[in-house]
Amino acid sequence: MTILTKIKTYPKLGLVLLAYIAFIALGMPDGLLGVAWPSIQVTFSIPLDALGMLLTASVAGYLTSSFSSGPLMSRFGVGTVLAVSCGLTGIALIGYTLVPVWWMMVALGIFAGLGAGAIDAGLNTYVAAHFGEGLMQWLHASYGIGVTLGPIIMTVALTSLNSWQAGYRTVGIFQLVMAASFILSLSMWNQPESSPAEETPKRLTDYKTPMSETMPQPRVWLSVLLFFLYTGAEVSLGTWAYSLLTESRGIDPQRAGLWAGSYWAMFTVGRVVAGLYAKRAGIHLLVVGGLAGAWIGSVLLWWNPSEGVNLLAVALIGFAIAPIFPALTSGTSQRVGAHFAANTIGMQMAAAGLGVAAIPALVGVLARQISLEVVPVCLIILFSVLMGLFTLASRKKVSQS
Repeated sequence: MTILTKIKTYPKLGLVLLAYIAFIALGMPDGLLGVAWPSIQVTFSIPLDALGMLLTASVAGYLTSSFSSGPLMSRFGVGTVLAVSCGLTGIALIGYTLVPVWWMMVALGIFAGLGAGAIDAGLNTYVAAHFGEGLMQWLHASYGIGVTLGPIIMTVALTSLNSWQAGYRTVGIFQLVMAASFILSLSMWNQPESSPAEETPKRLTDYKTPMSETMPQPRVWLSVLLFFLYTGAEVSLGTWAYSLLTESRGIDPQRAGLWAGSYWAMFTVGRVVAGLYAKRAGIHLLVVGGLAGAWIGSVLLWWNPSEGVNLLAVALIGFAIAPIFPALTSGTSQRVGAHFAANTIGMQMAAAGLGVAAIPALVGVLARQISLEVVPVCLIILFSVLMGLFTLASRKKVSQS
């Protein structure tokens, strides 16, 4: 069956492919920062924990756009939101390379966050409402592809051109190309899903539950907390692995860059594999197994008996945590109920953005005050707490069934 035949047979294929590309674009900037950070410090003469300023600015924009994703999509359409968001992100990333002082880069982080938040929350809600759990895993595998490419692009820029700016410019241009692609495909996103005569099951986005009814639900806030802690753990290792390996453990920068990239590479592989077996394995097994594997990998990273074990630990954590975020997203309606799921997904994405800023920044403060060796200790604690919270959330779901 040719691609054209498949598109005619399955009209949503084009939208799925565009969503995947959007998530590749979403992941690329996240993969750049960890490898670029030591060089950015030198350029602007700033301390190790100044990273928290940039992350805080980014999350301010992310929170704003993710909370507003529902109304934005209702008013302007998904395609328009994606086009504007990619364009905004591209301009911000290129702007990073042009500003002369640190505070300007921090200010641009707000706009980068605005773009990322709208893409993340909008597409997660759309895919959860319209597609299966396997496609959700593959959507986030696309993010893994982007975040895997990020360290590779930045490592090449640093080793070949001695310029972190070149890495950000490359990804910024890709974002602008994506924005143009979504502008050209706006009509695809505006096509009706079915003819008026067809009866379709009620989807998460059909409930239109007011936020005033969603906010008081304890199950909602427990679910939100899971996302806050999970993304904080995921990005903490992605952000600080390169610094840990080079500055604390004396590993060659080029090799350390490839090792940091292996984290996101195995992360991507894990999501591709999970997409094949998601329905068979079930959400509970994906999350519990992922957290258990990540905990073991964190213990190995803390142990640090050899360089080989460091590589194994980083790769194991990346593979283990891969299915957790999309599985938690797909399972939102099971934890909180279908009526509250659409609103909760937006809140979860906002909490995820807050976790991305707050927890890696806190780890950075601890690393500066104590040592970079605190990174694996923090991961062990985070994955332990997540296991307990998910167990509680699962019991809560059972008790209300």
